[in-house]
Order: sequence, then C-alpha cells, then structure tokens
Amino acid sequence: MAVYTEVSADEAQALLRQLQLGELKTLQGCVGGIENTNYFVSTELEGKTFDYVLTLFERLTLIELPFYLRLMKHLAQRGIPVPEPNANAQGELLFEVKGKPAAVVNRLRGKSELNPGPAHCAAVGATLARMHLAGRDFSMSQPNLRGLSWWNATVPVLLPHLNPGQTALIQSELAYQNHIAASSTYAALPRGPIHADLFRDNVMFETVAGETQLTGFFDFYFAGVDNWLFDLAVALNDWSIDLDTGIQHTQNARSLIAAYSAIRPLQSAERALLSAMLRAAALRFWISRLWDCYLPREASLLTPHDPIHFEYLLHQRSTQPDVGAMLANCA
Repeated sequence: MAVYTEVSADEAQALLRQLQLGELKTLQGCVGGIENTNYFVSTELEGKTFDYVLTLFERLTLIELPFYLRLMKHLAQRGIPVPEPNANAQGELLFEVKGKPAAVVNRLRGKSELNPGPAHCAAVGATLARMHLAGRDFSMSQPNLRGLSWWNATVPVLLPHLNPGQTALIQSELAYQNHIAASSTYAALPRGPIHADLFRDNVMFETVAGETQLTGFFDFYFAGVDNWLFDLAVALNDWSIDLDTGIQHTQNARSLIAAYSAIRPLQSAERALLSAMLRAAALRFWISRLWDCYLPREASLLTPHDPIHFEYLLHQRSTQPDVGAMLANCA
C-alpha cells in the first residue's frame, strides 16, 4: 500500500456518510505496497468505534474493479475471513474520490506475521483451500491480469535494463512457461478465482487466549480466474522461504501444503506440475518487481521491493525441481 492521491478528511467523511459508517475520527495514509492509495480510517457510530480501509485505485479500471469487490463480498458471505466491502443503500460497492475509483472495506483484526512458523503456514494452507472451494460458485469471471499474457508483453520492455545473465534466465523461463501452458496436463488443472498475491504481509493473525489465530486474507486486487495450483505456489514461495537468505523452510512448506490438501486434495495433474508452478510464481514476481524498479510511479509514501530476491528464487526453483516433487508427496 502507498499514497499516490492525497485525500482530505472532508472528502473521506463524505463517502463515509454515504455508506452510513459514522463520523470520521482518524485518517492515516498506509505505508507499504505499490499499487493503490490506502488509508486506515476509524469512525464513531452510536458511541462505538469502527475501523476500515479506504482504497483509491490508481491502475485498476471501472471495468476490472467489480470483480474484485464482488469476489470479496462473495467470500465474506461464505465465511472466509476477508475484508468485506461496504455498500450504500443501493447495494453499490464502488465509488469515486478525487476522480479515482474507491471502496471502503472492513479492517481486519491483528497483524501480519513476518516470521511464520509451521502453525501459521498450516492456517494459511487450510484457509486458502477453503477460499478456493468457496469461490467455485462465484458468477463473475476475469482473467489473472498478471498472468502469462502479461509476462509475454512485459519481458521485452524490461530486457534493455537487464544484464546478459538475467536476460538469459528470464527468456528461457518465459519460453518454458509458454511450453507448460500449452500442455494437456496444464489444461487439466482445476481453476477458479485465486488471490494471486498471498504473501505473509497480506494475511492477519491475532492471539486469543494464548493461541494464534488467522483473522483474514486481504489485498485481493491482483485476484483473477486462474489455476488454483498457481495460487498455492505463490503462497509456498513466500511462506516457506527465508527472505534474507532464500533458504527453504521445509517444515513450513510441508505444513502449508498438507493443511491445504486435507481440505482440497491435489489432483494428479497438480502434483505433476507443482514444480513448474513454483517456477511460474517466482517468474511472475520477478517480472513485476523489475517493472516497479525500472518503471516506477511517484508516491508520497512508497517502498519498492527488491527484485533480486525473486531472481534468486527463480534460479533455485528452476535448478532444484526435486523441491516441488518433495512437496507434491506431502499433499
């Protein structure tokens, strides 16, 4: 999250009143992330305080946004812990602030766990499986906009910024992913709405009676319809990797995939392509971080992510396919 568009208290209050969410108490810009403008908002209504997140969408369009907001509403109504978008009296979820599309969602309790252990990973795996199953009857459809088509379009733009070794790696991996996507095994992968960005900073936990509980997934603004295995691979590539060294935390990975599979067992095609999807997930985020590094936008609060981490991870995933095979056996 970042602040690209400054919002005044009066402008925020006007939207909150339309949604009947009470009187504005605090409005604070959020630091972190790179896609949208986000503010933490607190209001007072009938003597009680409520917490929300106000988001102004900087890149997404009015055509794309209903999918994300309706998906979150759909999942929330089926018991999946996600921020629920607030509607006005007409049932609308999407509004306008400072000429930008905007929405207000309930703020999740707790905080992100940046040093997760096996128990955190198991909770993530189980909730992700439940989320996938809950999305099966979602009626809207929109492709993963940061999927293969975007990789094919974006890599040529990045090549002038890369050294020869990086160029060779990104071109060879892109060719491999195009080959995989054309296979009959890939076509057999089960599909549906996916989060597509389930990093540890997009999940909340809180401690209740001495026990850590997962309180929600958030930031669904990369979601789309794609294969569920890719979503699982994105999570595995973050939750089971030491961010400083790139070392694989095997127990974290096993806990996540075992908990996922206990709710939604992997099919044979998914077991066969887990290694390929771990590579695909690493490629996707290397490309996007390169894009944000070399073609950035200005923001008043912005911390870009270092692309080197995913370059290293892609190299690992492409040269150590046994990791995917090991994890498939845990499913």
